Amino acid sequence: MVSFAGPPGAVAVSHLAVYDWEAADNVCGGTPHLHLTCTEGYVVTGGRGAVQTLTASGFEQAPLAPGDLVWFTPGTIHRLVNEGDLRIVVMMQNSGLPEAGDAVLTLPPEYLTDRDTYQKAVALPPAAQEAACAQAARARRDLAISGFTALRESFLAGDREPLAAFHRAAVELVRPLAGQWRERWQAGAAAASAATGEQLDRLRAGDASHLAEAAVYARHTEPQRRFGMCGRLDVYDLEGN
Repeated sequence: MVSFAGPPGAVAVSHLAVYDWEAADNVCGGTPHLHLTCTEGYVVTGGRGAVQTLTASGFEQAPLAPGDLVWFTPGTIHRLVNEGDLRIVVMMQNSGLPEAGDAVLTLPPEYLTDRDTYQKAVALPPAAQEAACAQAARARRDLAISGFTALRESFLAGDREPLAAFHRAAVELVRPLAGQWRERWQAGAAAASAATGEQLDRLRAGDASHLAEAAVYARHTEPQRRFGMCGRLDVYDLEGN
């Protein structure tokens, strides 16, 4: 029997307080980036703001207020805008992959030439060094906004090549990790889906045996607070549940 004891659908959950740091364009908010294999969702729980997105279909800005639910698929460049104490519950597909590097910031092209150059630009000091960590997170945010602004302006002017070039560079940066990601996906989201398929097969056969294998999982855990790409994150480690 296929078994999976992780969170529902292998979805990761975290609480996000979006940065209120003002950028060069007089907008407060987070770091523009995209995910390569993970759909991301927001449940807005407080404050107000917006999410700016850039895809091959164009640039959009969607307002965010408590009760709003927004999600977007891999390849969507997104930037959170904080217009007043914006707080969000973030749901990430494929738990484990975002933590393993399934995100690329929209840095200017000269920082995307190779993985070492990119990592030096986005790395943060140890979490214990809070002031230095905040300074580095803000610096990489501003660098990514400069790249995002250039991509958006080029796209709006009718030139799609810079966006396509960013997509190609993002793939090259993460390509060496794809094998490790597949292992994480097989143990997580793929296993969860396979378990559901087996349960459906049992239901069609009138087999109720899997219901007798029901279990409850609970854990009290303090969230890991960190400087994320979009704001201060409270991340729950659910591996092993």
